[in-house]
Amino acid sequence: MSLLRLTLCLVLLGSSWGCGVPAIKPALSFSQRIVNGENAVPGSWPWQVSLQDNSGFHFCGGSLINQWWVVTAAHCNVSPGRHFVILGEYDQLSSAEPVQILSISQAITHPNWNPVTFNNDLTLLKLASPAQFTARISPVCLAAPNEALPVGLTCATTGWGRISGVDNVLPARLQQVALPLVTVRQCQQYWGSRITDSMICAGGSGASSCQGDSGGPLVCLKGNTWVLIGIVSWGTSNCNVYAPAMYTRVSKFSTWINQVIAYN
Repeated sequence: MSLLRLTLCLVLLGSSWGCGVPAIKPALSFSQRIVNGENAVPGSWPWQVSLQDNSGFHFCGGSLINQWWVVTAAHCNVSPGRHFVILGEYDQLSSAEPVQILSISQAITHPNWNPVTFNNDLTLLKLASPAQFTARISPVCLAAPNEALPVGLTCATTGWGRISGVDNVLPARLQQVALPLVTVRQCQQYWGSRITDSMICAGGSGASSCQGDSGGPLVCLKGNTWVLIGIVSWGTSNCNVYAPAMYTRVSKFSTWINQVIAYN
């Protein structure tokens, strides 16, 4: 094989498993509202994690950020002995999907996590064995510490959380919804001083994350790459689709995340 062809093959291999570029392209419709969400294209959010207990009950989401690490919300209270990371899942009622069920060796919660205010709502999960990347399993890119969020970004959140703020209805298939980002000032008009610079607001326009989506991704498309800018954290108890929901602001923690990964 010529050096040029070899280089091209390596570039193509690299792009296949680079972060934030799904092998299966997502199809977001902006008219849809994960209360009022829509079924995702199977495999199109390859970093989406389902956190489940021994019985297979899904209780939170998460995002794969490399072969060994998943990021989720601190309030999910993940316990390495009792909980598992499921990768490559789409339909939770299907037993035919090529999922990877991985044990967790460590759960490292941010030292400044405050369960009263939900500030610094972030936990890193180290896998007991590495994820094997496939067309349906690959990592998302982490927001940089200085990540700029220009107006008009395409952003989306995904999960298997409740699809109604009133009834306890859980979807079998992964749901997605396109969400507008909300400025801190707009968010504070609704939530007041509860909003800190460690949070990011999104939604409030007929769309909402809900219980069960916690820990899952809020991603924005920058160029042709999806970047993890938020982690589903908190909102109204009834998942009011006209109130902005809160996400942990990943850019504030990317340095800490990289330090934890380096030391563990």
